[in-house]
Amino acid sequence: MSVVTLRSERPHPSVVARAFPAFERGDGASELRFARRDGVTSLAHLYQRAPCRVMFPNSPADDLPLAALLTTSGGLAGGDRVRISVGVEEGAQAVVTTQAAEKIYRSLGPDTRIEIALTVGSDAWLEWIPQETILFDRARLSRGTTAEIEPGGRLLAAEMIVFGRTARGERLSAGLFHDRWTIRMAGRLRWIDAVRLDGDIARHLDSPAGFDGATAIATAIYVGANAPGLLPLARALALDSDSRAGATLVDGILLARFLGRDARVLRADLARYLADLRRAAAGLPARVPRLWQC
Repeated sequence: MSVVTLRSERPHPSVVARAFPAFERGDGASELRFARRDGVTSLAHLYQRAPCRVMFPNSPADDLPLAALLTTSGGLAGGDRVRISVGVEEGAQAVVTTQAAEKIYRSLGPDTRIEIALTVGSDAWLEWIPQETILFDRARLSRGTTAEIEPGGRLLAAEMIVFGRTARGERLSAGLFHDRWTIRMAGRLRWIDAVRLDGDIARHLDSPAGFDGATAIATAIYVGANAPGLLPLARALALDSDSRAGATLVDGILLARFLGRDARVLRADLARYLADLRRAAAGLPARVPRLWQC
């Protein structure tokens, strides 16, 4: 027996179930390394893959070479991946920042993944001071930063997170924020730190035992042989902040934390802290890159 299917019995293409579209995802990379040649620090290696790009703005004559990272997509979405590698070879000195705040957009499910590798050679100086990262509501960010520092090398680093587009009255209510730091000195693990907020993030942000209503947080890190001697200054700068802040020393690493209900105030506090600390630590001008004022 044969059966003939009438046209009227066939489903119209518009009602046939279709698979959820596979969106194109970004897979960017930035690699840069500075070296000291004939007494001058210059770029020794550069690799970049879209949407990542590196610019080299002119820095003041009395300051260090400057590199600025950016994403040409204007931000990162769920499923995007970025790998950043920054290094200074023996005796070299450089500052690396970002062109603007990095935006992590709302995700439909996948995580935005960022991996950062910092390497500091012997007797070298690296400043890794990107501008803030803004987490849109329901963003999902997983970020890991590793720093490898050789004997005599020094690292001044900072990161700032803003929970939601606060200028638009938005707060991060749900999503994922998973941030990890690992620091090794001369191959030895010296500090590891992680924070993870998942699911109902608003509850943790509002909890008096948690973030107590904060809309932004920041961490500043200084690694160098003279870090213990800078602890009194770091504590004084933290005490003078308009945000809630404190500083401590962990296994020779100078750490400062900032917690604030106003992201703009916290950003200004962090900038002052970094400027004064770099002057005390290395005799450099008490300033952050001009891009921070744009």
